[in-house]
Formats: sequence, C-alpha cells, structure tokens
Amino acid sequence: MKLYYAETLNPRKACAVAKYLNSPVEFAYVQLTKGEHKQPGYLALNPNGKVPTLAISDGLSIWEADAIMAYLARFAGSDLLPEDDRQIEIMRWLSWNAQHFTRAASGLYFQYCIKPWIGLGEPDEAAVQDSINQWRPFAAVLNNHLSGKKYLLGDQLSIADFSVAVTLPYAKNARIPLSEFPNVARWHERMNELPAWRDPFPIPDALAA
Repeated sequence: MKLYYAETLNPRKACAVAKYLNSPVEFAYVQLTKGEHKQPGYLALNPNGKVPTLAISDGLSIWEADAIMAYLARFAGSDLLPEDDRQIEIMRWLSWNAQHFTRAASGLYFQYCIKPWIGLGEPDEAAVQDSINQWRPFAAVLNNHLSGKKYLLGDQLSIADFSVAVTLPYAKNARIPLSEFPNVARWHERMNELPAWRDPFPIPDALAA
C-alpha cells in the first residue's frame, strides 16, 4: 500500500493512524506547491486532486482521510474501529467533525497557517472572527461530552479521536482558543502522549512548527 500525503490537515490524521498501527504502507510525499496533486497520474488515483490517497496493491485506491483511517484499522484488525454498535458513534463524530468542529477551525488554520505558507498575505480579520464565532459553540459541545472521559468513546481510543482532534496540533499557530475549553485541552494532551500523533509525518510538519 502507498499513502500519498502532504503536511496538511487531512493527511495528518491518516498518517497518524498509519504510524500508530504500524501499517505496511509506503509514504509518498505530494508537493502541493508544485501541483503534483493535479497531474494525470495522481488524478487517476484520486479524481478530486486532493490528499491523502491510499493506493491498494490490487489497483484499488481510497480517498478521504476518514475512509483511509477506517480501512487501515480494519486491515489491522484494530479496535480503533470496533465492530459493534460503537461504529455508529464513530460515524456520528466523524460527520459532526466534518460539518462543524474541524470545518470551523480550518478557517483559522487557513488564515494563519496556509496563507503565509503559500504567500497569500495577512489573515483576514473578519474571516478570523467568523471562524472563531462558529467554532466556540461546537467546542463547547465537545467540552461537555469529554467531561469525565479519556476519549470520545469513553476509555477507548478510536479513529474518531484522530479525526476530531486534527486541528488542535495547530492551535497555537492558528490562534484557536483551545484554553477556553479545558476538557478539550486535556483530551488533546492525552492524544499528544501518542508518538504517532505528535509526529505523524515521515518528514517534519513545518506548518505546526
């Protein structure tokens, strides 16, 4: 298997799960600034022209980071993707995250991390404030849910934790007001105890530096 990635949000969670599970993947870096994700060879694997993509040895390719995490967990027989009704809970958190929590935080990530990286100038203060206003209510939902819990499913780590937490390594640089939500901050500190979460990429993550 070959995991195509760049040092950005969605590849981070796929790479972290691959490292956590010691998955038998070859990491392939895609240089976004050189447009490698828009080349015909890559588009044949992922017609969206996005990262990450997991190329499977039998010719199958999987795109979308949450699906890649699920595949890697199932391939490993890992309880990161349990086979009982907890899968429904995981699906709920993955959907909630994509539509709300990370969607709001990614606006801050774009303004403070991506724009300087690709030379688009200073953050747009109106866009920043809009993202913060959107993020805080969902952070409160997560903060309440995590009260008395180690992880989203209770005591069990799952792919939902890797997905929902993906913007938090960038909280300082992206000015995400994480300190306002102590249960979320504590949960992310626990995630940071995992070497695969702290250092998911084969090369350093310049955007989190």
